[in-house]
Amino acid sequence: MTNPKPQFVYVTYIQTTPEKVWAALQDPEMTRQFWGMHKNVSDWKPGSRWTHQDYESNEVRVTGQVLEAEPPRKLVLTWGWPEGRPGAEPPSRVTFLIEPFMGTVRLTVLHDELVEGGAMMKGISQGWPPILSSLKSLLETGQPLAMTTKRWGG
Repeated sequence: MTNPKPQFVYVTYIQTTPEKVWAALQDPEMTRQFWGMHKNVSDWKPGSRWTHQDYESNEVRVTGQVLEAEPPRKLVLTWGWPEGRPGAEPPSRVTFLIEPFMGTVRLTVLHDELVEGGAMMKGISQGWPPILSSLKSLLETGQPLAMTTKRWGG
């Protein structure tokens, strides 16, 4: 029996609607606010390319393909570094599940197909919690966490 590839799971509850969470994950103006001066760009159709890029320079930091898009419930993406980046690992996969839950929204982020001990696993383990906390704060209060309004490396 082989060991399964590592995965990262994060669950949060947000006082909002599924439609607002769906929009926040895709809208470049909103992602800039809670994702460290980066924006997500795509037409969000299955099979399409998506990029996570610097808001000002448009430098691509992460890229992949939209695997599934079921507004406003589920978004599945491949997730990897741009071609040519030193030490690049095979793409991983991110699944966003957006579910109504007792008058709130339960957002589950499952990042899997990761390389054991790889740089991506380390990066996302440190990155997802503040990003998703800032998304929650933005949707509930209108303000992201201050730390995510600054430039992040990557």
